[in-house]
Amino acid sequence: MRRLLRVILALLGLWLSSGWQLALSADYPCLPTEPDSLGPFYEPDAPLRSSVGNGYVLTGKVQSAVDCAPIPRAKIEFWMANPEGQYDDQHRATVIADQTSGYRFESGSPPDDGFRPPHIHLRVTAEGFKPLVTQHYPAEGTSEARFDLVLIPDR
Repeated sequence: MRRLLRVILALLGLWLSSGWQLALSADYPCLPTEPDSLGPFYEPDAPLRSSVGNGYVLTGKVQSAVDCAPIPRAKIEFWMANPEGQYDDQHRATVIADQTSGYRFESGSPPDDGFRPPHIHLRVTAEGFKPLVTQHYPAEGTSEARFDLVLIPDR
């Protein structure tokens, strides 16, 4: 039953986000990051830490879609499955973007969770911007990636 719920929520997230980038690309000079599903395993208040393991490093910047300006001090929450494909508190973290809007998160190599490719969930919040829920899908065989996060103003 839990697996069926996860599949349904993942499909709903994909359906809701389909065509989203095309609709917004003309509205903003800096293309907003495409949202993805929150999934059933999000828990608020992840511990403030930049590492939940080692072997995979994700870095990037948080920027405004309006003018590509940096958004310092944005809050980025991460959660992912453990090596057995289960979600737990040891694989959750919160990182605050630095003064130049940069962030760094380190984990073990993300596993698949039973029915989807390896991924890391992210939720980004910043004052004056709409919250962003998205996911990072590492390229196979890589140990690092850059994933810039572009937020839409909260008008």
